[in-house]
Amino acid sequence: MQLAKEVKYLIHKEVLLEWRSKYTINGVLLYVVSTIFTCYLSFVSLGDKLTWNALFWIIMLFASINGVSKSFLQETKGQQLYSYILASPAAVLISKMVYNVLLMLVLTTLALGFYILVFGTYNDTDLLMYYLAIILGAISFSTVFTMVSAIASKAGNGGMLMAILSFPIIIPVLILLIRLAKNAVDGLQWDTSYDEISMLVAVNVVTVATALLLFPYLWRE
Repeated sequence: MQLAKEVKYLIHKEVLLEWRSKYTINGVLLYVVSTIFTCYLSFVSLGDKLTWNALFWIIMLFASINGVSKSFLQETKGQQLYSYILASPAAVLISKMVYNVLLMLVLTTLALGFYILVFGTYNDTDLLMYYLAIILGAISFSTVFTMVSAIASKAGNGGMLMAILSFPIIIPVLILLIRLAKNAVDGLQWDTSYDEISMLVAVNVVTVATALLLFPYLWRE
């Protein structure tokens, strides 16, 4: 119960800080909208479904990096000390992950709507399965980048360290997401995507479990 109260309070704090500044959500939305519109001007029309799908996930990957990776890197020593006194390490980590998942769900949903509106390439696409891929993608990007951001924040030159640490983790996740989304674009049956869904769920479970084991030791530093 104490952990749940701490997580709820910290998520409320994150939402209030973002609502006051709107720095992250406005910056990422500007990036997503401008990137999609630039791609539209460059390609005019994306008739190839593979290109349409791959381009969307590339945009989402970099939007996630911009939005989620600063979870710990942008915090000052004073803010970290305040959180250290206020709550347990597990509560801090879980609240960051939950907030980032919610943020990415909002951003990816808006991005998909604008993407379809601009390109209009969704014929024969199973939109329900594609949105499931978006949900799993938001969770995967948020958990991975939050964990790596927590590790990188405790070292010098955190931006470079984060790029090095996140690359071998996020590439397999991105491949699975593209495969799952491709199945949706091709209109395949759901049973053909069970392997990708189960593997993505397993990756998220392992990532969260590993982060909860490592973070208390990092947080004490």
